[in-house]
Amino acid sequence: MRALVCRTLAETLDGLKVEELELPALTPEQVRIKVGAAAANFPDILMAQGKYHFRPDPPFIIGGECAGEVVAVGEDVRGIAPGDRVVGGDLTGGFAQYRHLAQSRVRPIPKGVDFATAAAFTTAYLTAYVSLVRRGEIERGETLLVHGAAGGVGLAAVDLGRALGVRVIATASSEDKRAFLRDYGADHVLPSSGFRDAVKDLTRGRGADVIYDPVGGDVFDESVRCIAFGGRLLVVGFASGRIGQLPSNLALIKGFSLVGVRAGEYSRHYPEKGRQNLAAIDDLLGEGKFRPHICARFGLEEAADALKMLQTRKAIGKVIVEP
Repeated sequence: MRALVCRTLAETLDGLKVEELELPALTPEQVRIKVGAAAANFPDILMAQGKYHFRPDPPFIIGGECAGEVVAVGEDVRGIAPGDRVVGGDLTGGFAQYRHLAQSRVRPIPKGVDFATAAAFTTAYLTAYVSLVRRGEIERGETLLVHGAAGGVGLAAVDLGRALGVRVIATASSEDKRAFLRDYGADHVLPSSGFRDAVKDLTRGRGADVIYDPVGGDVFDESVRCIAFGGRLLVVGFASGRIGQLPSNLALIKGFSLVGVRAGEYSRHYPEKGRQNLAAIDDLLGEGKFRPHICARFGLEEAADALKMLQTRKAIGKVIVEP
């Protein structure tokens, strides 16, 4: 099979190469998936640079989440058969023509959902769900401020916020991205810097009840100045490259909470809630409440370009590789 392999760690992603590999044997608990689509995510970039908290030693196959058709199953697998359409993932292995995953790592694709949409869905929308529902405990009628709203996890938060009946203020770094967000349905759209006063004006001085921040840096610093009393500032990531610093006196005076979000780790600590989270987002996708936006599709031979599109912040929504 052909796959995108990280041979050496490199800031520029020049250590990535599409290679022909031997397909390994299935273990008893695994399923073999013919990959229809795989999604590009920032952790893929960080792993190829050696910067992620999980640091596999090269060589390894890039790619976390994928969707496709089961073509073979191990002898201990029950309830899944060749021909089933599934979505699933792990930290590596997705940018390939075939992939082996433990049965516990896959689930059926909701009816009527294609491979690309299924592959683009889980990481972003599970992050949004754990952030807003589990950790942020957002309530209907509250105001949600979403940073990096044109990215994959940001757009998922916009989608989920609308489905939950909250008021969504979205920020983005370019006018093209802001125009997209207006058309997409955000209630208000602002630049990604200098938003503090506008948020306070839009909330009549109160500030945002929940702030969803996958950006960090200057965005985080400004966010603590426009959060409501009793608000929840959700730390989702650091796409800016700088980790924000919180003066603890601001948390004391304004009575807000700083909440860290790691969706996968949440599921590992609370397995039953993790299953409930996946069921909830699958139901919303199947009902048409979510609409993952795919801005670009690449073949496997150009898979490294999919990651570079994310790296240069040119993507709106999700980028897909179709082996």
